[in-house]
Amino acid sequence: MATLREQIATTALTVTKFRELLRTMRANRPSDNLELVRKAYEFSQKHHQGQTRASGEPYLVHPLGVALVLAEMKMDPVAVAAGLLHDSVEDTSVTIVDIRKEFGEQVAHIVEGVTKIGQIDFATREEQQAENLRKMMLAMVDDIRVVLIKLADRLHNMRTLEHLDPERQQKIAKETLEIYGPIAHRLGMGKIRGELEDLGFRYMDPITYQQMHGAVEARRKQGEQFLARVEHVLRDKLKEAGITARVESRIKRLFSIHKKLVRQKISVDQVYDLYAMRVITQSVQDCYAVLGIVHNVWRPVPGRIKDFIAMPRPNFYQSLHTSVITEDGTPFELQIRTEEMHRMAEEGIAAHWKYKDGPVSAQDEQRLAWLRQVVEWQRDVSDPSEFLSTLKIDLYPEEVYTFTPKGKVVVLPRDSTPIDFAYTIHTEVGHSCVGAKVNGRMVPLRHKLHSGDIVEILTQPGHKPSRDWLGVVKSSRARNKIKHWLNLHQRERAIEIGRKLIEKEARKYRVALKEIKDEELRKIASDYGLGQPDDLMAGIGYGKYSARQILARLAPAATEPLDMGKETAKSGGLASVVRRVFGSDSNNNAIRVKGQGDLLVYRARCCNPIRGEAVVGYVTRGKGVAVHALNCPNVVNLLYEPERRIDVEWAQDDSVAGSYPVKITVFCDDRFGMLKQITSVISDTKTNIRNVEARTSNGQGNIDVILDIIDLKHLENIINGVRKIPGVHDVQRLQKI
Repeated sequence: MATLREQIATTALTVTKFRELLRTMRANRPSDNLELVRKAYEFSQKHHQGQTRASGEPYLVHPLGVALVLAEMKMDPVAVAAGLLHDSVEDTSVTIVDIRKEFGEQVAHIVEGVTKIGQIDFATREEQQAENLRKMMLAMVDDIRVVLIKLADRLHNMRTLEHLDPERQQKIAKETLEIYGPIAHRLGMGKIRGELEDLGFRYMDPITYQQMHGAVEARRKQGEQFLARVEHVLRDKLKEAGITARVESRIKRLFSIHKKLVRQKISVDQVYDLYAMRVITQSVQDCYAVLGIVHNVWRPVPGRIKDFIAMPRPNFYQSLHTSVITEDGTPFELQIRTEEMHRMAEEGIAAHWKYKDGPVSAQDEQRLAWLRQVVEWQRDVSDPSEFLSTLKIDLYPEEVYTFTPKGKVVVLPRDSTPIDFAYTIHTEVGHSCVGAKVNGRMVPLRHKLHSGDIVEILTQPGHKPSRDWLGVVKSSRARNKIKHWLNLHQRERAIEIGRKLIEKEARKYRVALKEIKDEELRKIASDYGLGQPDDLMAGIGYGKYSARQILARLAPAATEPLDMGKETAKSGGLASVVRRVFGSDSNNNAIRVKGQGDLLVYRARCCNPIRGEAVVGYVTRGKGVAVHALNCPNVVNLLYEPERRIDVEWAQDDSVAGSYPVKITVFCDDRFGMLKQITSVISDTKTNIRNVEARTSNGQGNIDVILDIIDLKHLENIINGVRKIPGVHDVQRLQKI
């Protein structure tokens, strides 16, 4: 039990934080009545009494931290009160009925929306994450304050993540980088997104983060001096032109720099626009005038001028971007925007969202149009892996801006094709697409579109989508529409084949299928985790279940054990024959199909999964079960036939464990002794090196190494060790060998 001294200290801490919350709210929303917030604080204080966080602080510090983030967003008292209460239902004896009674329908509705996200139990972490995200998407459409509280909750948790163990830190950081950062980006909330990403990077990859931090800090003083000189010149030029504007300068965020290094395979010294400057004007006219002044003073970099004022991003971000080079050859990036555009870029949807009775404004409806599309496109996606992968595509695209022949703007993810363009226009246009003209000339359907392209789609009635398109398209809308069409038609064919196979087997054993009741089929389907008898027939048609296996369940008396034994022997013999034909890899014995016997299993060569990786099985035609790493790019394309997916796992028996050939690439400086240091670090882990190839160019080196790896932990230890070598910028595993 807490001592009197501890109780006094706890009260003093929470009271101090509550006063800070009130000061922030009064500064940002001076006309608001804060009585609701006071009441929520007292309620939360009472019901979280005695609870502590992993840091040892009183639990109330967390709701207060969340509420402060919301107050800094300039949110209304209803949202701030809901932030103070957001954990009450989940972590105390309080119910939604209690919240509704004390604080009214609006606060209760928001708290209920936040609480529902994450309350249900699922078989796997992936299923739980997918369902929680579905709920969050739906809740966002209903009331954006729900997701703003979730973002504030995640931000405060990330700020205090050092108190958790490394495994939990990495799990939370990964989810932050993959989901919460992109959601903040999509809502235009640049300030919160930047902090979430930097914190996620810090805990997801601490070694690379520290290396990056050190490299940037080493250049900070020089960078700040450079920016001060440039800022002084720019202020003088703006004053001469009679333009009133604020000028800000900064060194870019670490995660933003890291993404550029990985994408372009360069070092920090080679980053083109490490320095950035921002000019905030009083009018749109002044924005363009400032752009002209900047280009008169410094030389613009061709192809680096972007007008997001005339053509805003889908999250309503507006600004002029340009990159210029100073007289001494130093490049820097410059953004020019109005005060209103700046507020929107920093605060996003929180800057303009209006909370009032009556219909939502047309402008606010537009701001959530992308979200409504995401919810609509994901509605038919039942598989958790597929949902998560396509959601990530939706949340974090890098857009290209294309045009129809009539001048309508079509925004697509980077590297999109004419097929993506066609499906954005209309589903039937996509299905019947046979060709495309880009800027007046014919191009293949795999052609990558660029901003400014004018695209004309050529269609042919009766033409149908191709499975190959799944390997080409980039937008989730196109991917989902193609999958839906293929799944529908492939499934119909599989059901037909399944029925014929079981009818053939029934004739062989003289079983009258007409006498078997639908209820029996439904029960067997349910036993296999399927919904309807048609799902069972499709599984037979795909080869996931044998017709004999299902018939034995339907009519056990008619199918003699002796015959089943023969079938088993026959199956075993077939498996042996297939192994002789396709070869036998002892490492394949380390993977087993859950709940199945002697099925032929092999590791897919496109990703070469190793022991310890999350894996998924895919029933192939004639070759057995192909096992892919869950993060394999081909998995998304394979899952349009969910009936052919099968659960697999790594065997727990160490006697079947072996080593796996794995290829890594080291991106490093080209210096004397680098190769020796890398091979020495690898040798210290008692790892066999099969092959080494090195290439150098412009002072940089790429070294490919093929290793014999026991499991995922073994590989991670090697990668982390090599990353610590001075001059190593990154280490990546290549899935193909």
